Order: sequence, then structure tokens, then C-alpha cells
Amino acid sequence: MGAIEEVYEDLDTDVEFDEFEAAVEDKVEQMGGLADEETAAMLIAHELRDEEADTIADIEPGMNDVKFLGKVTAIGEVRTFERDDEEAEEGRVCNVDVADASGSVRVALWDDMAAAAEEELEVGQVLRVMGRPKEGYSGLEVSADKVEPDEDAEVDVQVLDTYRVEDLTLGASDVDLVGQVLDTDSIRTFDRDDGSEGRVANLTVGDETGRVRVTLWDGKADLAEEFSAGEVVEVGDGYVRERDGDLELHVGDRGTVERVDEDVEYVPETTDIADLEIGETVDVGGGVIETDPVRTFDRDDGSEGQVRNVRIKDETGEIRVALWGDKADREIELADRVVFTDVEIQDGWQDDLEASANWRSTVTVLDEGSDAAAGVADGAAGSSAGGRDQAAGGDGGDRGADETGLGAFAEDGQKAAAEAVAGESGADEDGGSASGGAAAATAERSSEDVEFTGTVVQTGDPVVLDDGQQTKSVDTDASLRLGEEITVRGPERDGTIDADDVF
Repeated sequence: MGAIEEVYEDLDTDVEFDEFEAAVEDKVEQMGGLADEETAAMLIAHELRDEEADTIADIEPGMNDVKFLGKVTAIGEVRTFERDDEEAEEGRVCNVDVADASGSVRVALWDDMAAAAEEELEVGQVLRVMGRPKEGYSGLEVSADKVEPDEDAEVDVQVLDTYRVEDLTLGASDVDLVGQVLDTDSIRTFDRDDGSEGRVANLTVGDETGRVRVTLWDGKADLAEEFSAGEVVEVGDGYVRERDGDLELHVGDRGTVERVDEDVEYVPETTDIADLEIGETVDVGGGVIETDPVRTFDRDDGSEGQVRNVRIKDETGEIRVALWGDKADREIELADRVVFTDVEIQDGWQDDLEASANWRSTVTVLDEGSDAAAGVADGAAGSSAGGRDQAAGGDGGDRGADETGLGAFAEDGQKAAAEAVAGESGADEDGGSASGGAAAATAERSSEDVEFTGTVVQTGDPVVLDDGQQTKSVDTDASLRLGEEITVRGPERDGTIDADDVF
């Protein structure tokens, strides 16, 4: 066995012997006789050991030249550029996305390789790539030194025209995805290392297979303000990255987000409120049975923060949700059906659990009658009076801004809806009612027929109606739905209307 065969025998590589032997001969020739075949073979073997990447996921910026196999999933246009040397001819580059079962990476082909790619490469081909990994504008990319088609190799990658959320994989690029907007965030700015200012905003979109956070960079950040929850959009030319263990779909210069006329519905999978435990990050949903005003507070750094608390109920229990920052401005009303995703379950006021909706969370008010709304339990049904005043933080004392949720920012006497649901009078020292005023107090003492129109914010016994100014308890056998607007007529005794007519 010759020297080349011995070195090759010890080498763990998928490079064929004939290719290895040819590389050794080229190396001997390049070194002009300064190395014999054994030395050249050892040099080639060393290069192969450093360069071989088992999968695309193993490639990292800063590595030496790497070799890997990948299937072509997208081919960009050839672009031209001016070189630093004014006398040099115009440069050309073509970006090609390749993938294997572990992920995807963008490969930059230069000059003659770029021209050949435009004419010869096809989506679905398997390539053997050698090049230098680096951090590019849209994430990891490999600047190719050599690219060869490999007709015998097989790479198990499905090339999709349109992705669903469940199809997304780390590193995928040129992703087109259609989904329903679940939530939007405001535009934020940040300072780059070069001193320039960057801009970023987020959407959350979902389809029947799941949801994903869409990150919009710089010029695309303005798109976040063009869409509202419930609209259907198509994300084009996105690329998938990971943050805090979750996949995100990023949109840069090449990417687009456009409104489309398609039917897409996201049906959330929520955790029953009764099953929630401290420390979990979960999705919860239910009917809104209590809302608080937005409260502001001073942070330790001197900036101003804001929070709003709402209380929701499903068939298994109820919980208050603290909405922080921009989420405190969400339009949420009594009897709305709402889904909160990625909320943290914490120990709240008086040992009551609460859910904290932070920057990662989404807040989605569901359309009445949709499949998603049907998937959320009948939240506001059967709300009970027990312990509501204490759970609302009725002591009214001063609390530090570092406390969370209702316990930190509740204000006594400002929960008219909760008091009405609980059957409490809410009277002040002068005998007036906080929720209904003098008119409501007079009605409680009257047994004459009254007529009241309002929205059903509680079903069961009693039914509770709210007209935006006051609430009324109603005794009726009629079958009613949360959010339905009705008019009742009948005698009122002890604050409850005994409805003879419901229409």
C-alpha cells in the first residue's frame, strides 16, 4: 500500500479515493517539489478534517473553509457591483439557498460561478459546496470557493412553494407563508455597532398548524402599523431564525408583507385555567368578566411604564391577566372572548394566580362565532360572587411599582362591573352607587315594570347585562349568548329584573 493509500485509509470522509489522489497530485505540483506525496496527502487530509461539516446546522461564522452537501431550494438573481479597484471589471454575485434535514444556509457565488448558476443551476439539485462561513446581512452565509453538482448524493429536503407554520425550520430562507394577524407591536429603535440607528417591529401570525412571531427590520418595520388583528397577510422572502428557543420568521430588505384575500383561521390550543401552575408559560383564553383602567408607574431607570389588568373566565375557573407596556392599550371590553399566548403564570395578590402578558405575549380578541372563539371555553358564564372584592385588592394601600398585576395597581371603588356581577351595591358614604348612581339605587327599591337594554356579560343565574354605564341582574329562563345585545322588561325587585319579556 502506497503513502497516499495509507493516509486515505485513516481518513473518515465521503470524498472518493480518486478525488483525494487527484488533490494530492495537485498539491505536489502547487508546492513545486517542496513536498512529496506523503506530505501532500497529509496536508489534504488535514484540510478535509477541518472542512467537513456533518450537517448545515454544524456550520458557524468564523470557521475555516467548510465542505457540505445541500439541496438547492432557491436561486436569486445575478447582481453586479463595482470593485474597489476602479480598473477592475464589474463584479457579479448570485445568492443560492441550500438546505439539508438540519437547516438551510445562503451560499454566495461570485463572478463566473454566479453566471454559471444563472444558466445551469436548478431548484432541487444537490450541490457539494466548499467555502468560508460568515455572518451576512440576513444571517449566516457561505462565500463559495467551489461548487459542484453531485448527482449521486441524496438530501432529504422538501422544497415548498408556500409554507405553513409547522413547516418552518431553522435556517430556512425565501419562505412564503400566509397567516392571520394575531397581534402587532409598535416600532422600536436600537443602536448598531457602527453607530447607526436600527428599527424593528413585530407581528404574530397564525394558521391552522400554529403561530409564529414575524420580525420586521428597518424599512420593513413600518409594515407593522399597516395591519390589524384578524387580517390575512402573506409574508414573502422571509428567513427563519431562533430566539430564546423559539423559531421566528424575519423580514429584511428583500422581504414583503402584503394583505391577501384568503381564508385562514388560527384555532388556539389553550390551557384550562384550573390547570395553571406558577412558573409556566402558557396560552390561556376565556370570556372577559372584569376590566381595569390603564395605570402608569415609574420604573427604576426613571422611565414611565404602564399596565392594565383584565379578568377572564373559562369553564374551569378564572384568572386576572396583567397587560404590560403597549399591550395595556389593547381594546378589550366586557364579554369579549380573548386569547393570551405565552403568558407567564405568577403568584399574584393574596396568593391568587395571575398571568403576566409581556413583550413575547400576544393578545387576540376573537370574532364571535368563529372556530377560534368556539375553541375558547364559555368564559364569562356562571361568574361567582365569592371573594371577588378581596381578589380585586380592596385594601387600597400604596404598593411598589415592582409588584405585578392587579395587586400592585388596583384602585378601590373602580370595578363597577365586578361589583355588579358579584351582586355588591358599591355604595359610597352618601348612599350613592358607584356603578349605577342614584337611578340604580331608586330602581332597587321599586317593584314597577322597567325596561333595560344591554349586552350580556354573564349567562346563567342570574344573567347580567351592561349598557356601558350600569349593569343589571336579570332573572330569565331565556337561552342567551355572551356578547348578545337584548332588551328585557319586567318588575325589578331588590336590584334584579324579573323578565317577563326578552327581545
